[in-house]
Amino acid sequence: MRAFADLYQALDRTTSSRLKVAAMVEYFGRVKADDAAWAVYFLAGGKLKRLLPIAHLRAYAQRQTGLPIWLFEECYQTVGDLAETIALLLPAPQTERDTGLSQWVTECLLPLQSLDDVQRSSALDQLLDGWDADTRFICLKLITGGFRVGVSRLLVTRALAQLTDLPATQIAQRMMGYFSAREHPNGHRYRALIADGDVDYQAIEPGQPYPFFLAQPLARDDSQLQDILNAPESWQMEWKWDGIRAQLVCRHGAIWLWSRGEELISEQFPELCEAAKTFADGTVLDGEILVWHHERDVPASFADLQKRLGRKRLSDAIKRDYPVVFMAYDLLEDKGIDCRSQMLSQRRLSLHTLISSHGVPPVFKLSPVVDVQDGAQARAHHAQAREKRAEGLMIKGRSSQYGVGRTRHAGLWFKWKLDPMSIDAVLIYAQRGHGRRASLYTDYTFAVWDDSASPGEPLLVPVAKAYSGLTDQEIKQIDAILRRSTVESFGPVRRVEPTLVFEIGFEGILPSSRHKSGVALRFPRMLRWRMDKPVDQADTLATLKALL
Repeated sequence: MRAFADLYQALDRTTSSRLKVAAMVEYFGRVKADDAAWAVYFLAGGKLKRLLPIAHLRAYAQRQTGLPIWLFEECYQTVGDLAETIALLLPAPQTERDTGLSQWVTECLLPLQSLDDVQRSSALDQLLDGWDADTRFICLKLITGGFRVGVSRLLVTRALAQLTDLPATQIAQRMMGYFSAREHPNGHRYRALIADGDVDYQAIEPGQPYPFFLAQPLARDDSQLQDILNAPESWQMEWKWDGIRAQLVCRHGAIWLWSRGEELISEQFPELCEAAKTFADGTVLDGEILVWHHERDVPASFADLQKRLGRKRLSDAIKRDYPVVFMAYDLLEDKGIDCRSQMLSQRRLSLHTLISSHGVPPVFKLSPVVDVQDGAQARAHHAQAREKRAEGLMIKGRSSQYGVGRTRHAGLWFKWKLDPMSIDAVLIYAQRGHGRRASLYTDYTFAVWDDSASPGEPLLVPVAKAYSGLTDQEIKQIDAILRRSTVESFGPVRRVEPTLVFEIGFEGILPSSRHKSGVALRFPRMLRWRMDKPVDQADTLATLKALL
């Protein structure tokens, strides 16, 4: 466990990708396979479901430290991170221990889920005793599910490729399905991950998907976009749907449905898995899951799709009210043959034949190709994307293969998204951030004017929360203003004088009965600080609702 904590410190101390890869190579090269298996899982973004309520952990820390609640909370607000606060406050260990990462996770951490509250207190002693503050910090991060360090799955893949001299694309292929909740990481799976030569991964994980091929973003002023629009005949354009990217895997007489985050989502969409039984064994489709209005033949909002996610059991009413389709983009495997090295134009032809075959249920749709003859027509289609309930256009090279991640060697795919919708809103509440921003007010609540609230006396109604989009320098300036303009405090939250206006960007807007404003914004973020705009000229709720 200490070795993993030391690796975390090494990764946290540098911003150099080369040094991070080197630190991981050194770690993987000296630890046991079982420990390496869990390290790959956590470093590449794998998370265990929260095994302990946060309130229980706070109560445990207060008992161990003897601090009054107010003082513990003040420490937490100052540090900005619960795990770090507890690691710093707990008494020094009386003993030392030498437990590996795998043993600690399997024997101490995972059993928490089956314990009652009384048993958990003694289990926490077992989890945290004998470690120094740095190791306790890592333990607590893993307990709370908040472990993260500046390492992407791509960097982990590069480290394993460098360790083994295998191609990074081969490591990426093998890592698909590695995060499946059906089997925890172990030495056997890790050794298969780094094994020399070919490994039959379908024998290890028959339903394993392929790595998703991801598109590069395009901006309106991107020179690459202009090159594409000058030669549209070389590109295939489709709508960029706002759903869940997924792979449907039909192998060995069974059906698996995977999200792009490598979560198995078959249980949330049983009708798709049932309908997929019409496909031949050895079929893998890439596409988008959407709730669909069949009577109008248009997709529903993403909010409707969310009503089906995270449910362990779907009622007949949910399935009836929120019917889904699988919008097929690509054919990755056909009758057991890997098609990814074929050109997109060839794969598209095979996909069209498959989806249009007799007997294929209507829940499977072929993503339509947008007819584009020139750049002006492409821009016109792009401008109409919201009318199609789409986020923009996907642009794919007709000769491209199906690559891994955002690699370019297989050909190019691009996503040309619409510019975000935006409003000018007033900052009315602020809360301190976390981590390095724990001492600054960085999390803000924004409001717009509601003219209908009281004739002649408009009120500010909260419409969004945001914390991203500003520079460090702007945050420091705003923090100083907020501290001088606080009206009252509610625990960690401050209500401030409405003096600051910001342009808030968002991807979509939906009616909402849960919010006082009656609307909910999707992915709100700050685009800029409108120092030029007085508060009384901020937008109104009527303006916002007009966007519906």
